Amino acid sequence: MRFIPHTEADRQAMLAAIGVESIEELFHDVPKKARAVEFRLPEPLTEMEVLVELNQLAEANAGTHHYACFLGAGAYNHFVPSVVDYVISRGEFYTAYTPYQPEVSQGTLQAIFEYQSMICALTGMEVSNASHYDGATSLAEAVIMALNVHRRRRRKIVLSPAIHPEYRAVVRTYTQGMGLTILGDGETAHQDLEALTDLTPLADLVDGETAMVAVQVPNFFGQMASPQELTRLAEAAHQAGALFTVVVDPISLGLFKPPGEYGADIVVGEGQALGGGLSFGGPYLGFFATRRKQVHKMAGRLVGETVDTEGQRGYVLTLTAREQHIRRARASSNICTNQGLMTIAAAVYMAALGRRGLRRVAELCYHKAHYAAQRIDALSGFQVVGRRPFFKEFVIRTPRPVHEINAYLLDEWEIIGGYDLEQDYPRLTNHMLLAVTEMNSREEIDDLVTALEEATQ
Repeated sequence: MRFIPHTEADRQAMLAAIGVESIEELFHDVPKKARAVEFRLPEPLTEMEVLVELNQLAEANAGTHHYACFLGAGAYNHFVPSVVDYVISRGEFYTAYTPYQPEVSQGTLQAIFEYQSMICALTGMEVSNASHYDGATSLAEAVIMALNVHRRRRRKIVLSPAIHPEYRAVVRTYTQGMGLTILGDGETAHQDLEALTDLTPLADLVDGETAMVAVQVPNFFGQMASPQELTRLAEAAHQAGALFTVVVDPISLGLFKPPGEYGADIVVGEGQALGGGLSFGGPYLGFFATRRKQVHKMAGRLVGETVDTEGQRGYVLTLTAREQHIRRARASSNICTNQGLMTIAAAVYMAALGRRGLRRVAELCYHKAHYAAQRIDALSGFQVVGRRPFFKEFVIRTPRPVHEINAYLLDEWEIIGGYDLEQDYPRLTNHMLLAVTEMNSREEIDDLVTALEEATQ
């Protein structure tokens, strides 16, 4: 049974207004073979039967509630406290629209303001916006911001090849046709892991034409650069007048020095780990923080704290150029929405854990990852690759192709294996990127080790 709200009289009136006599005449320009589509739909089901079928389909997914997950590469299986979903499911947040009218949006505006404040505290920066679509978008917007800071007079961008390959691809997509020179990430097909993670060559690429230098900490391979290395690169960028941007894992900042303390001008990254869950790929959250002196060039929304005519505290959108919403051709960036629900989720997560809780999550990731690496490195045929310290991800060299090992892990052990690095770095054949978070128990790690050993026999 189907419900069509228009009566026959309604349809005839609409056809007459258009100037045709029938539905067939309306679609006359559409070829008959394209119009004669037969939908072979199954017989209707009751709501109860539909739910049973949908649940059966859902069980076919290799979800993290049934499988042990060691796959990272930008999206991580972190614990999401129940309070996060409870708060963002409230109607005033779940259905909130863009808070253009502060008089009726104080709750949403304050939540975003608190999120911005916590991102600034986490990154060591002075200003944060109310987010971008994801980590890749936030890096691309950092490039646009650096160009605008230099009034489009500088056309060179230096990207570390150890930045997430999808982030670098989004930067190239964002800036295609702008006549930019993007250096540092074009030789990945010919480099091994040590060359890819070496920051020294990046400083040699910086000159008076460079608008921005960007690195990732921890890098795509999970490895940490020392604060001294990062400070030297920041100084090289600043001496040339360029901005220094750091892509960062927010969970790592519970344990390691924030980028603001070693010279970063812009800090961006993926905030999915902050209460977002894996969510089968989205929606995610791109956080963006910078120095106060660059605030007028920052894209996205910025919530400020003020007082009303009676001296009471209030919150408003501030420092937003009208061109961003109206005269789009003159806008420095046309990204003017924020992932409002995800920013609130991140704010609730950070508030629930607090400073000590976030540090504890980071410590668990660090120690569990090192336990896994130590055990795997002792296996015959396997080797942990890389001399740098790492956080929660590390690279192993495998005796067999990674896709074969992952298929065995999934089919025989219900384990979601690591990321096959050969997909993005051709020289890294038989190299797997493994991620270990607080969600991986000792038993799961021991099972992974046993499964890897069996997979080679």
